[in-house]
Amino acid sequence: MEVEWGVFSLAIINFGKPMEEFEPDRGRGVKALRTAIAVRDRFGNEAMADYYAAIGNRIFDGLQDYQDDATIVAALTDAGLDEATLSDALADPATWEKLLAEHTWLTGSTRSFGVPTIQLDGPNGPATFGPVISNPPDSDADALALWHHTAWLTRYENFSELKRERTVDPDLEAWRARQ
Repeated sequence: MEVEWGVFSLAIINFGKPMEEFEPDRGRGVKALRTAIAVRDRFGNEAMADYYAAIGNRIFDGLQDYQDDATIVAALTDAGLDEATLSDALADPATWEKLLAEHTWLTGSTRSFGVPTIQLDGPNGPATFGPVISNPPDSDADALALWHHTAWLTRYENFSELKRERTVDPDLEAWRARQ
């Protein structure tokens, strides 16, 4: 399986005014996403996956603020990446332009409204929101089964949606802190 990472911004999707009024330097999560684009462009998709995992760990298990430059720099370090990538990303207006373009393309082509959105079979393939799971599968076999079922449903043109209340609380410090 080959994974290509793209970006989607909840700050952009939830902005209720014309985009000309959006201030990239103040948008929630925008610095982290611009950094993700710089990571992907400079170091590749695998590095972006490492950065995404590292910043996710800092946010959801470490309860760190994803708006804080120190959190982003620490995530870069955790992923074995150059910490200057943050300042480089913010100094380069192309990272904002790419973020906005990718977000716009994704929402337009797949009707995406949230994350995670998975698109299969290239840029013209079927896409779906999810799966949203509380915790990672317990084994590689369970993870593979979940993937096969998700891929099958995504490719099945007559499928639209499944939804139910959470039956298991996520094993994340951020979840416990909200309770």
